[in-house]
Amino acid sequence: MIGEGGFGRVYKGQLEVVQVVAVKQLDRNGFQGNREFLVEVLMLSLLHHSNLVNLIGYCADGDQRILVYEYLANGSLEDHLLDLPEGKAPLDWNTRMKIAAGAAKGLEYLHETADPPVIYRDFKASNILLDAEFNPKLSDFGLAKLGPTGDKTHVSTRVMGTYGYCAPEYALTGQLTSKSDVYSFGVVFLEIITGRRVIDNSRPTEEQNLVTWASPLLKDRKKFDLLADPLLEGKYHQKGLHQALAVAAMCLQEEDSTRPLMSDVVTALEYLATNKGPGEGGVLEENEEREDDHDEADR
Repeated sequence: MIGEGGFGRVYKGQLEVVQVVAVKQLDRNGFQGNREFLVEVLMLSLLHHSNLVNLIGYCADGDQRILVYEYLANGSLEDHLLDLPEGKAPLDWNTRMKIAAGAAKGLEYLHETADPPVIYRDFKASNILLDAEFNPKLSDFGLAKLGPTGDKTHVSTRVMGTYGYCAPEYALTGQLTSKSDVYSFGVVFLEIITGRRVIDNSRPTEEQNLVTWASPLLKDRKKFDLLADPLLEGKYHQKGLHQALAVAAMCLQEEDSTRPLMSDVVTALEYLATNKGPGEGGVLEENEEREDDHDEADR
């Protein structure tokens, strides 16, 4: 067994063709019911992208509900980012940006290429799976919804998803748009940068909600370093951190119409993912320090 949750259990298996797979056996009494099972099968049968998990097969015999996926050797982003066990190496800056860019491409495909468009609705670290090279793939499509078409601006639906990741307008009204996913992406991107959980009741009261804690810091460039995961040990370029936080802040705008399209997010993150951070020691380049000094002087 390689995982367990409200949906049931996940096992590692092997097909006769010598392909390693992940087998999800849904709990007959669990939270993920027959409808979510059918949505998952339909969505992953119709959607194909390198940043979406590949559904190999399924079983719906009697009351058995089984899904067979490609096996992704590095588990979920949550496994490598949050509450790391002692001795496990943290993700470096470049790998974090690579994962964020790939996950953004998955959402971009759902929103802007799939026809009709799809709203993922449950974007979170535990649903981003990683292959042996840390390429990300979105999984768990049971809550996904077809997006609005024609003159419609949103889809009205019962509020589902995970607390802390839901966009405020969706949580309040049940009106779902692709910009709801953009907000959720901003939350996860903030987790990637900070190494903090979206909700962490073990922290002081004012720090328990990641977005609430980070919001004032995102408005003050002098405090940006407070938002970087301490496990990075300063091994990142200041400009890279500033640009990443700017993307997160745009995605987390309260007003959904002011959030960017995922294609714009992808453009920004591809740049961050291909511009390598510092090597050992994490020392800033001299010209970068000078440019930052000029920026401060201009203010």
